[in-house]
Amino acid sequence: MTATAAHIDDLARFLTASPSSYHAAHEVARRLEDAGFVRHHETQAWDPAHRRGFLLRDGAVIAWVRPDDAAPTTPFRVLGAHTDSPGFKLKPHPTVTTHGWLQAGVEVYGGPLLNSWLDRELELAGRLVAHDGTEHLVRTGPWLRIPQLAIHLDRSANESLALDRQRHTQPVFGVGDHGDVVGHLAALAGLDRDDVAGYDVLTADAAAPARFGLDGSLFAAGRMDDLVSVHAGLVALLEHPEPEGATTVLAAFDHEELGSESRSGASGPLLTDVLSRLSAGTPEDLHRALAASWCLSSDVGHAVHPNYPERHDPANRPTAGGGPILKINANQRYATDAHGAAVWARACRAAGVTSQDFVSNNSVPCGSTIGPLTATRSGVRTVDVGIALLSMHSAREMCHVDDPAALAAAVGAFFAGA
Repeated sequence: MTATAAHIDDLARFLTASPSSYHAAHEVARRLEDAGFVRHHETQAWDPAHRRGFLLRDGAVIAWVRPDDAAPTTPFRVLGAHTDSPGFKLKPHPTVTTHGWLQAGVEVYGGPLLNSWLDRELELAGRLVAHDGTEHLVRTGPWLRIPQLAIHLDRSANESLALDRQRHTQPVFGVGDHGDVVGHLAALAGLDRDDVAGYDVLTADAAAPARFGLDGSLFAAGRMDDLVSVHAGLVALLEHPEPEGATTVLAAFDHEELGSESRSGASGPLLTDVLSRLSAGTPEDLHRALAASWCLSSDVGHAVHPNYPERHDPANRPTAGGGPILKINANQRYATDAHGAAVWARACRAAGVTSQDFVSNNSVPCGSTIGPLTATRSGVRTVDVGIALLSMHSAREMCHVDDPAALAAAVGAFFAGA
């Protein structure tokens, strides 16, 4: 098996284990613990003797490896990504009966491509919190479906499909009047229905990741935005266990799809709090460390769509299989500048991978990432990178099988100090 095939197979396993941000953070934590990393708790003192550690907060996880000679002024090399993906979140009182159908009441989470969620088997996944404060991860497997209206009942559907975010997005899970969404979730978690005090539960595409196309060169899965970057950072961290001259950090935040404004999002204090505790010096020491640090903000970008080429910049047209991308925006929607471009070029050259430039068409609004937020919060020089996808924010996205492994290799070279 080639290194690329092995990477894609492992990415598929990671995605399968991560139907929600909470599952993703716990899967990262599980792999770190298997590799000997020590979990740190925010309410406890941290032992500086632990060179390899991680912190788990809700759907976010931050992991690090410190060099043997780490000092309070030792800089950081950070890979920033996010664990959440667009979809639907379970509402309070979620069991609804409509004309004989049992439906789950959901609220739109982030900016999903709504029509992509129609007529596919979905699962519910997330966490339940009991009255005693204990947290329980739960997932249903294939359990729901948002049925589309038949063409016979709307002859204009192929010309103009307009979905009402309330009326047309509530999934079906059964018939009759005897069903209880929360009760079903509680039973899966080994709880009584009355034990559940709260929950954060979202939908996920239940289909398994798959290779397809000519020679199996294409890869499709849900939640690649942005778990492909979380996985790349995790692989790079585990494959470069002895950093020199900098503390290497994987920062996987939650709630990026909502704007990152939460205690576990990139706009919150999580990363700077962890870096401050790792520095364990004076405020002056931390300022010196951050001034010498770098962050790669890794999130997916757009490959040129063969059916809509006019939506892309005419001179910068990333292609699937062409290597990871450097994301650039004049209005600081991405944080890349000339120095950052040079750092990324060195990392890609050291890893032996090609890189492509991504910039938006001037007439198409540009999205953003955690990059500008991280740079603003911490003052750390930040570069926006990623891989090119088709169908971003769909229930099921796609990429070339070569690109995730190339991204991980470039991140590894960045961690190694290239």
